[in-house]
Amino acid sequence: MALEDKPLTEKESIELITEMISKAKGNFHESGTSAILWGTVIGICGLVSFAQMQWNFNIGFDMWWITFAAVIPQIWIIIQERKRKIVKTHPQHATDVVWLVYAVSVICLIIYSWIVPGVSAKLFNQDGLELLSRNIITGEMQPQKFIIPSFSSIYLIVYAFPTLATGLINRFHVMIYGAIICYGFFVLSLFTPFKYDMLLNGLAGIGNWLIPGLLLRQRYLKGVSC
Repeated sequence: MALEDKPLTEKESIELITEMISKAKGNFHESGTSAILWGTVIGICGLVSFAQMQWNFNIGFDMWWITFAAVIPQIWIIIQERKRKIVKTHPQHATDVVWLVYAVSVICLIIYSWIVPGVSAKLFNQDGLELLSRNIITGEMQPQKFIIPSFSSIYLIVYAFPTLATGLINRFHVMIYGAIICYGFFVLSLFTPFKYDMLLNGLAGIGNWLIPGLLLRQRYLKGVSC
């Protein structure tokens, strides 16, 4: 005959509650891994893209393809963190969702920027139209590739989203400041050519994610609650 569960005494109840609160506090932080991952990826993509246009060289492939590969470790990070955590707080769950939604959103934007120009040109051709540019000095007309104006500025808005959300949810001021800087880059990008937009994207990856992520990782390893 199985023994019936004994009711907890008042002391045991208090100890159990204290233990659960302690575990929750120990888990109430982000490791900074996601920020480091995306800061590295976007930083490299932006700076290499700028360098190619500035110094006229080509590495043979579009650097922004590596953002697709970054989604895989992002999912792995979330799975591993869930396995390690005994108590999952609402802020942690919210932060996980924020970074996962960000990863999906940025991939969709990149796909959009790749597909829309080509599809738009085909739709123009089907209607018997062609996009042309005219040299205002010589008057010469040349075919013009369909370009989405300042689309890289939209990336900067999306970059700031997970950083600001993580900073506000976990009350981590460095990430809030990083997001504000990223919004500042967005405003600046409205007045700069595409080449410098790529530079701003790279700097945003470093200042908006990589540096705050490293600081957050340091606090995480020290066991400091954010």
